Amino acid sequence: MNPEIRCDLMVVGSGIAGMAAAAFASARGLRVAQAGLATTTMFASGCFDLLGVSPETMKPCDDPYAAIGELRASNPAHPYARMHDDAIRAAFGEFLDFCAGCGVSMHVREGRNMHLPTPVGSVKTTYAVPESLLHGVRVMEDESLCLLVDVRGLKGYSARQVAAASQGLINVSGVARVEFPGFEDNADVYVRQMALAMENPRIQEELVARIAPHVRKARAVGLPAMLGLARSSEVLHAVSDGLGVPVFEIPTMPPGIAGERLKTALDEGLRANGVRIFTRQNVLRVRSDSDSFRLEVGSDWPVHRVAARAVVLASGRFLGRGLVAERLGIREPLFDIPVVQPSHRDQWHARRFFAPEGHAVNRAGVVADDDFRPVNESGACVHERLYAAGAILAHQDWMREKSGTGIAVCSAYRAVNALARESGLAAKGQSGQHQ
Repeated sequence: MNPEIRCDLMVVGSGIAGMAAAAFASARGLRVAQAGLATTTMFASGCFDLLGVSPETMKPCDDPYAAIGELRASNPAHPYARMHDDAIRAAFGEFLDFCAGCGVSMHVREGRNMHLPTPVGSVKTTYAVPESLLHGVRVMEDESLCLLVDVRGLKGYSARQVAAASQGLINVSGVARVEFPGFEDNADVYVRQMALAMENPRIQEELVARIAPHVRKARAVGLPAMLGLARSSEVLHAVSDGLGVPVFEIPTMPPGIAGERLKTALDEGLRANGVRIFTRQNVLRVRSDSDSFRLEVGSDWPVHRVAARAVVLASGRFLGRGLVAERLGIREPLFDIPVVQPSHRDQWHARRFFAPEGHAVNRAGVVADDDFRPVNESGACVHERLYAAGAILAHQDWMREKSGTGIAVCSAYRAVNALARESGLAAKGQSGQHQ
């Protein structure tokens, strides 16, 4: 096993909550290490949700902060109920600033949600939109004529389906199917292959030449999300300039490339801030005393030992293995923190799949105090410097609420600020290095 690594904070989880916690902590001068599998991030759309639906009607909302106020009233145990609007704005603002510093440009209309098309022709309501999707929002708002394009051999994405299912929400001038340059003989093509190929200027020019005859009266062109990986902004502008009209991406069915773009860029930014990232490795075992934690990190067996003063548990729910569902109940496997859940397994799910009240299993999780420290059944902290952030928190159904990024970022912000105060390191702008 490698020599022990010492740090102030170990972040368990590499999704949005984990990356946000690592970003906030490193900005406050804490020495940070992070481990976790990027399972959920690979399914991300690239958008950041704050709260997309009204808790009273469960229909899309335009004002997320008004909806958060309703949510606090109807569900006072919700994670948002532990933060004021100003703190939520500060958390989101700092995270967006970090993203911008990593080259990820997110567009926000302060206090307002935006709406954009999806690959099944429905509408997604979200708060922050990446540059590549932004003109899709504008197309829906100004009803400008739009050409929708897909690629022969790309499964799960059809421009014709998007046009038909959108039911007039997009003013479609036409649909076109083109062959992707260099992949003409392939029966199947994949978005990651195309995204990497699109960073070649010659491929950009060839694709533009194949789309251009179909543009005609269109004032914008919608493509499946495939416009580059590390250089997506550059590719987006090159294709737009070549066609002479704005181009926007429509997210493909997951897993697409939006999550990989985000993960790659933010990981580079975290490393630049001094964060030690254990790529594709997880925390396998942990021991703790009143002052510190000893964690063993690896894939199939321990490879690294980490000594940390504090831990942020941002391991997600079932997909991220932050929670494990077994025949007798749901448990948190790393620290054995009590999990709030229905008393019997047959109460996990409602009888109807699309039950308007959702499913109780999707509100299972760990209960935390105002500083997002997990508590036991009696309300006492499990450990003074153990924090929880993101989807593992109880009393929220982030997928149904469209609140995933907001809960992840805001809980990480509150947890890290509490640790920074306790450590006397509340100042920003310092990067800690590991011993």
